[in-house]
Amino acid sequence: MSHTAHIPSHRKPRQRASKSALRAGVAGGFLSTIAVAGAAGPAQAEPVTQTIEMPTIASNFSAAAAASAQATQQLALDIEKQADQDAAAEKAAKDAKKAHAEAVRKDEAKKKAEAAEKKAKAEAEAKERAERASRSTERTTLSASTGSSGSSSSGSSASAPSSSSSNVSGSAASIVAFAKAQVGDAYVSGGTGPNAWDCSGLVQAAYRTAGIDLPRVSQAQSTAGTQVSLDNLQPGDILYWGGAGSAYHVAIYVGGGQFVGAQNSSTGTVQRSMDYDRPTGAVRVL
Repeated sequence: MSHTAHIPSHRKPRQRASKSALRAGVAGGFLSTIAVAGAAGPAQAEPVTQTIEMPTIASNFSAAAAASAQATQQLALDIEKQADQDAAAEKAAKDAKKAHAEAVRKDEAKKKAEAAEKKAKAEAEAKERAERASRSTERTTLSASTGSSGSSSSGSSASAPSSSSSNVSGSAASIVAFAKAQVGDAYVSGGTGPNAWDCSGLVQAAYRTAGIDLPRVSQAQSTAGTQVSLDNLQPGDILYWGGAGSAYHVAIYVGGGQFVGAQNSSTGTVQRSMDYDRPTGAVRVL
């Protein structure tokens, strides 16, 4: 009997070795297969490698998203800009329409005013013609009356043209009558008649009907006679505004608290109450 016969599993290590070798062989073969597959793998997996490019897809997607957002923002800005332009155009159209309506209204108002002014001017001219005709008749009557009574104050009375001077006689009556006959005539600086006067030209012409020659200017006329109080006036007295000797305006007192004077270019020759423009003083020549 061998000295190793008592070892029951003397052959097992060999079996394990065989199994290990087999396993090693199998493993080696498997690994070889993998190696072979690995070697052949790139040629077979090339399409997969070409389609899977994640970083490139992500980058392109981000760029597309940014471009889309920018385009959307630009579109919104364009829409807002267009809306503003439309609103501005609509407002401009409304303003233009309103301005046109206002221009039409003003034009119509201007035409109406011009028509009214033209009508008033025509009426004033007609009235002035009638007044001039009346004054001409009155002057003719006055000249005849003055010629028959003379220029002296002999006590004969001349009829006055109005109740305010109905008690005036002689030279004063002719002065008052002449002054009143010029009411409505124009005022012209330096005017001495027959249809346009300045203040001293009218006074000088009125006194000339009574045979009295007065100085031409108001300053000298304000000292041409005796100074009298405004509370003691008589028809025919000369009223003045400003100082005696430096008066800037004169007129003729016609009785009843009224005067006749060539006032200014706006009013012409008028008969007014002394309360209209209170004179400074008065002088009596008669």
